[in-house]
Amino acid sequence: MSSAPGQPDTSPGTTGLPSASGLGLAFASAGATAYGISIVFARMAADSGLSGVSVALYRVIAMFVVAALVAALWRRLPRIAPGEGRAMIALALGGAGVGIGYMSAVTFIPVSVAVVIFFTFPIVIVLLSPLVDGGSLRPALLVLAGMAFTGVALVIGPGFGTLDWRGVALAGLASASATLQFFSGTRSPKTPTLAKIFWVNLAVIPACIIVGAVLGALDPPAVLTVAPAAVALLIATYMAGLFFQLVALVRASAVVVGLAFCAEPVVATAASAILLGERLVPLQFLGGALVVGAVATNVLMENRRSRALATRRALTE
Repeated sequence: MSSAPGQPDTSPGTTGLPSASGLGLAFASAGATAYGISIVFARMAADSGLSGVSVALYRVIAMFVVAALVAALWRRLPRIAPGEGRAMIALALGGAGVGIGYMSAVTFIPVSVAVVIFFTFPIVIVLLSPLVDGGSLRPALLVLAGMAFTGVALVIGPGFGTLDWRGVALAGLASASATLQFFSGTRSPKTPTLAKIFWVNLAVIPACIIVGAVLGALDPPAVLTVAPAAVALLIATYMAGLFFQLVALVRASAVVVGLAFCAEPVVATAASAILLGERLVPLQFLGGALVVGAVATNVLMENRRSRALATRRALTE
């Protein structure tokens, strides 16, 4: 059974889970884990005196340079596949929007609040999926998205008080941009991952510079030497996270990948407890269980869906 144009292949594999979708979910989980660990190293760098904007800028510059060097060594131009130009523009704009919105939001509202607002994007993806991908809205997915979002809120434990509307709007921009990024990522299956990494980071670099200039928060490159290990690990985990995210989006739907990425703040919180000695409260454990439960249930639903497709295919042959 072939999938619709621009959608991941859902033909069942030998494991019972659709081969492409199963790999996509695995890559998404790896990406969420890498991003979550990256947040801890970003915290270490910030504690050493680096601004958040500078951390974001230098990590995207590093990945852009690596992508350019790999392309040069392989003698491959970062070409965009025919017919995927619009999707790639949307992917790059989404990356820039996440960078601008997320980094700017924390200037006006607490980081925990910005994280919770940002992670509304899986719910938005579920709601928009029938319009973007076709089909009907599955209530079970909406419940899972709400369950995962509740878990994220409990893990982060936001302190909602008097909030600056600018911070809320900017965090909302980041959420909308992530939604755009995930949907567009599923619509560029023929463009090589290397090209995507090249163009996405090229778009994010000026976004970081603009935010840093406006906020007056750009540090010179020499500052990176104050925490070389943290910066190196931050860059490495960011590279892994972006790679797995882009690879996942051509193998699974935006809904599946988006729900899996709700694990990112859970991983970040757990890693902070392990590496930084932060103490967790029972509500945070409950939140983590909700997120893990939502992702696991989504896996079971995909498994059941693949078996139904396999049965239907066998009956029609």
